[in-house]
Amino acid sequence: MTTAKPQLSLYNTLARTKAPFVPMDENNVRLYACGPTVYDFAHIGNGRAAIVFDLLFRLLRHTYGAEHVTYVRNITDVDDKINARALRDHPDLPLNEAIRKVTETTAAQYQKDVAALGCLEPTIQPRATENIAEMQAMIQRLLDKGNAYQAGGEVLFAVDSMPDYGQLSGRNLEDNLAGARVAVDTHKRNPADFVLWKLSSEDEPGWDSPWGRGRPGWHIECSAMSERYLGQTFDIHGGGLDLIFPHHENEIAQSRCAHGSHAMANVWMHNGFLQVEGQKMSKSLGNFFTIHDLLETNAFGGRKWPGEVLRLAMLMTHYREPIDFSQRRLEEALRINEKLRRWALAADELGFEPDYDRLSTNSDFEAALMDDLNTPDAIQSLHQQMSDLSDRELQSRPEHNRRLAEFRQSLRLLGIKVEADTVSPLVREQLAARLAALNAKNFAEADRIRNELSEQGIALMDYKDETGQRQTKWEVKR
Repeated sequence: MTTAKPQLSLYNTLARTKAPFVPMDENNVRLYACGPTVYDFAHIGNGRAAIVFDLLFRLLRHTYGAEHVTYVRNITDVDDKINARALRDHPDLPLNEAIRKVTETTAAQYQKDVAALGCLEPTIQPRATENIAEMQAMIQRLLDKGNAYQAGGEVLFAVDSMPDYGQLSGRNLEDNLAGARVAVDTHKRNPADFVLWKLSSEDEPGWDSPWGRGRPGWHIECSAMSERYLGQTFDIHGGGLDLIFPHHENEIAQSRCAHGSHAMANVWMHNGFLQVEGQKMSKSLGNFFTIHDLLETNAFGGRKWPGEVLRLAMLMTHYREPIDFSQRRLEEALRINEKLRRWALAADELGFEPDYDRLSTNSDFEAALMDDLNTPDAIQSLHQQMSDLSDRELQSRPEHNRRLAEFRQSLRLLGIKVEADTVSPLVREQLAARLAALNAKNFAEADRIRNELSEQGIALMDYKDETGQRQTKWEVKR
């Protein structure tokens, strides 16, 4: 008898509730997530968003089939921060050349960083600069419909032209007016109005338009790119909590008014904030870390951290909850990853192919992910699977091989890559520490490390090499 697959449920920020996810078209499930503004290397908070929506992408592919899911993650490569960085880092180059150097270098590093975090390539990664015509067309529609106007060298969206503006963030027009600085933008009809197009000076990047040579505002970029690649209304839009207002709120306003539609996306998902060692991440506090810092330097905790450990550390907390990113959390993730590695190796040694197979994932694990990406429960399922795999009585049963295969595929669905054919950094450290203890005749410490590794499923065999030096072999216990 075949067990029915669990229903995917997701929390919708717009509806403020969790509900079963019903795609508009099961043969064309569409997801959009806001990507990087490529003026600097991505920090670890950016990495959390990339991991969360990569996991959703994997789960949608698992549920509906890889060929039926389209995931768009944009690259913002036109922005005033980029201009400032280009002038700072490459003052001797023409501005356009300096901008290109900054964006190409930073975008390439972002791709490398998120790949190290176990993220699949999205289906489409559009660049803002490749979609200027689409932005201009949307701006013109908003002008034609009376939702936008020209003033002070800019094209602005008129927020009071949308009666239900503010539904996503829960901020009404009066709230926005109370927090606005009226004196700064006296050309605006309403202090809450926001820029769709702004004029560029001769030393700023710009494109010809009906309103003069200029460049787009930030919000219009995602509205135009999502429409081009996913349609006027699509299934899921994601990003960090910090994007709810004003970015996502303004995306909704632009898109709905331009299209005359009831929704831009049916489900809005947002991942929680990230702190470092209990404090807000800030360069002034010295606790600002890029993904590159964590992967390639000893800047945090005095060591480099493997990408799969960083990913696991993020997934140990539910995506909607805040994370305290700490050395203690990473060390815990490193220990868990060691256990996962050993049983993945056991599965490989028994002849299980690591190719993705959506039919052989552990049912409890899958049910946890289908419940609004409940990764803490999914990781708890992995612990239970490892406990069952370690049980000698269960090992003798015919279904043991199937459980091994399910475990391997559970890891793949979570996006945790385990290198089964090499000694991991943590095992290497433990082996070296034990060998040092043996050579120092500290046999109590050597036994302690042996027992610790044994509890984690690894057996040690001591021997002497041809020079008489102590050495140790290891293997996974099955």
